[in-house]
Amino acid sequence: MDLTHRPRRLRRDRIRGLVSETSLEPADLIAPVFVDATTDERVPIESMPGHERVPIAEAVPRVEEVLATGVEAVMLFGIPESKDPEGSRAWAADGVVQEATRRIMGETDAYVITDACLCEYTDHGHCGPLEEELAEAADPGMADSTMTVDNDATLEALQRIAASQARAGADMIAPSGMIDGMVGAIREGLDGAGYPEVPIMSYAAKYESAFYGPFRDAADGAPAFGDRRHYQMDPANAREARREVALDVKQGADVLMVKPALPYLDIVSDLRREFDHPIAAYNVSGEYAMLHAAADRGWLELEAVARESLLSIKRAGADLILTYFAEDVARSL
Repeated sequence: MDLTHRPRRLRRDRIRGLVSETSLEPADLIAPVFVDATTDERVPIESMPGHERVPIAEAVPRVEEVLATGVEAVMLFGIPESKDPEGSRAWAADGVVQEATRRIMGETDAYVITDACLCEYTDHGHCGPLEEELAEAADPGMADSTMTVDNDATLEALQRIAASQARAGADMIAPSGMIDGMVGAIREGLDGAGYPEVPIMSYAAKYESAFYGPFRDAADGAPAFGDRRHYQMDPANAREARREVALDVKQGADVLMVKPALPYLDIVSDLRREFDHPIAAYNVSGEYAMLHAAADRGWLELEAVARESLLSIKRAGADLILTYFAEDVARSL
C-alpha cells in the first residue's frame, strides 16, 4: 500500500489555517438595512428572525450596530410613506432612503449603498411604471392583453432615483430591477448630475427566484398581481447571465451582482472566470430564513451553517457578499 501522499498531514489544527484556500472577513460583507417611513418604532420582520424595519430616526443607531461588528458597508432599502403607480417617492428629495442616507453619512463612517428600484414605491409592487402589451395568439384578434413594466419609462425614473440618492450622499448606487439599459441610463444620469465618481453595483444577473419571499414581506414590495418573469431571468439559463453581465460591463457597471447566491454558485463562478470586475452575490432572504427554520427545529447548528454558506459563496468567486447573516458571522469571525 502506497501512502506517500497523505493529504491529512495538512489538516491538523495548527497547519490547517495556514493552507486554507479561502478566507472570510467582515470587510467582505454588506448588511441590508430596512428603513420605514411609516413607523415610529422598530418593527420585527417575522419571516427574517433578528431583523427589523427601523424608523428614519433609528437609521443611525441601526447602522452603528452593524459597524460595531466589523462590517463596514450597508445597503439601504426604504419603505415610503405613500405609494403611487409611478413610484414617485423613490426620487423625492425628502424620501425615506434619501433622508436616511443624509443622516448616516453625516454621523457614521459606514459605506452606504442605496437600492435603486421601484417595487417598494409603486402601488402595484412591480419594478417600474406599467404598460399594456398583447400576448401572442394564432388569431391577432383574439390576443389577450396583459400588464408589464414599461422599460424605457422606468429608465427615466431610475436616472432620477440615482441622482437623488447621490445628491443625498450615497457612496454607491445599486439598481436591482433587471431593466434593459439600466446601467447605461444611470451612468448617464449620475454623470449629468455631477456625480461621475459614484460607482454602480448592478444586479447584473438577477433571477426570477422563489427565494425572495421573506424580503417582499420586509420591504412591502410584493407584486399586487402576476410575477416578475417578464423582466427577471429564467432560473434555467446560464448563458444568458453572461450576456446580461457583458451588457452591463459595456454600459459602465463597476461591480457585478448575482442574485440569489447559493442556488446560483455556478453563475458566480462563471462570471469570476470571465470578467475582471468585482463580483458580488446576494445571499437572499429565503436562504437566510430556511437556515433559521432548520436551526429552530434543531436540525442544524445556525452559526456553523451560516458561516459555511458564506464561505461557499466566497469560494465560488464572490468578492462581496450581501447577506442578512453579516452581523452574526462578523461577530464569530
